[in-house]
Amino acid sequence: MAAFDIYPEYEIVRNNERCTNCRVCEKQCANGAHIFLTDKNRMAADDDKCVNCHRCVAMCPVRALKIVKTNHTFRENLYWTGKSIKEIKRQAESGGVLLSSMGNPETYPVYFDKILLNASQVTNPSIDPLREPMETRVYLGSKPDKVVRDEKGRIKIDLPLHIKLSMPVMLSAMSYGSISYNAHESLARAAAEAGIMYNTGEGGLHEDLYRYGKNTIVQVASGRFGVHSRYLSNGAAIEIKMGQGAKPGIGGHLPGSKIVGDISKTRMIPEGSDAISPAPHHDIYSIEDLSQLVYSLKEATGYTKPIIVKIAAVHNVAAIASGIARSGADIIAIDGFRGGTGAAPARIRDHVGIPIELALASVDKRLRDEGIRNRVSIVAGGGIRSSADVVKAIALGADCVYIGTAALIALGCHMCRSCHTGKCNWGIATQREDLVKRLNPDWGYKRLVNLLNAWKHEIMEMMGGMGINAIESLRGNRLMLRGVGLNEKELEILGIKHAGE
Repeated sequence: MAAFDIYPEYEIVRNNERCTNCRVCEKQCANGAHIFLTDKNRMAADDDKCVNCHRCVAMCPVRALKIVKTNHTFRENLYWTGKSIKEIKRQAESGGVLLSSMGNPETYPVYFDKILLNASQVTNPSIDPLREPMETRVYLGSKPDKVVRDEKGRIKIDLPLHIKLSMPVMLSAMSYGSISYNAHESLARAAAEAGIMYNTGEGGLHEDLYRYGKNTIVQVASGRFGVHSRYLSNGAAIEIKMGQGAKPGIGGHLPGSKIVGDISKTRMIPEGSDAISPAPHHDIYSIEDLSQLVYSLKEATGYTKPIIVKIAAVHNVAAIASGIARSGADIIAIDGFRGGTGAAPARIRDHVGIPIELALASVDKRLRDEGIRNRVSIVAGGGIRSSADVVKAIALGADCVYIGTAALIALGCHMCRSCHTGKCNWGIATQREDLVKRLNPDWGYKRLVNLLNAWKHEIMEMMGGMGINAIESLRGNRLMLRGVGLNEKELEILGIKHAGE
């Protein structure tokens, strides 16, 4: 064996008594893990190429396949783990940065799982959402500090532009190029059907999807790929991407192999050229610079679009958010360290940033303490997995949440973490025509709408159980939360009491 040979992480187990040599698995695997041995008239496997995407398992007509994690192990060492050894070997062979996809998989605390919701009993009766009205609509944007009435006692309505959502969930930024056209169409159609918004990401917007403009947030990132006046005017809102939870402090990179056809046209760069977004915006080095871009975009669109500023959850996030709230932006989006990505250096993804729960709570408190909370809405993202996470995030101070990975799982993603290879067997994170067509938008958007409808019903059930009949009454209502297994400092930052108090 070679000096740096690494045993496969997964093994393909084939039941030869069931296998009929139909070769479906061979056709379905973009990684070439299945091989037909002509001389032996049977199928075989190259486990080194298996990424555990489950495509072959799902498509096998006779259930002859399963993927198992190998039990091969290194000598036990709690410090020098097998993972660490493998990563060193890979870098010793390649001399390159380790790339990975999706969100942070490390064993850091998941604070959502250590927070419980309160429930009503007698003095504050619960509400039955099946029989009583329940308000899940959300309006994102600056709000007045007080109600103003005219001389006849009627409320004066003089609100700035808002984003209207049927429920407190939006589909987060995923660029055309990092994901396929069919995936982008599925997101757009689902957003329109559900009455929410989806985000184009930093790669511009395919012209065929302009018809979903009322449900589209267009993004302006440091590379300015695909940004032009028609693109900006088409969206319902504009998001300035300053940072991303999966890779705070660094830019983006879409390999030239994915810059093909309409992606090249949409991003306005030559085919085959790498799309590299710089780490900073080269015209933004202060809050004043950011404010200039905010107003430039408002000016360019005739002051008809709310402006979102997206930042990564980092240690001084509350101070950053305070500055953004004063910059003229209408909405702040905070992306936690478990946010997904199509490609990122593994070291950055796994070791930079902080949890969205702590960042969100600290930002909401800072803006309230400074008396400017109503100037901006807060959108929280980065690892939202369920309707319970949504409710907890809102009680911690968010107006709504972004979901990305959960949306892709609804479209068929199996979290094999090989997005950066461009060989997604489920037709999501790929530009290969034979793979892209595996995701049917007619099927994909319906599954995503089903997920959103299910979450909406669960959100109403949880609100009803707390005796709350409107999302607005839940926002920042930490009395509805209790911590379990958290230390005093964590409880202080989250602004909640321990269970039993």
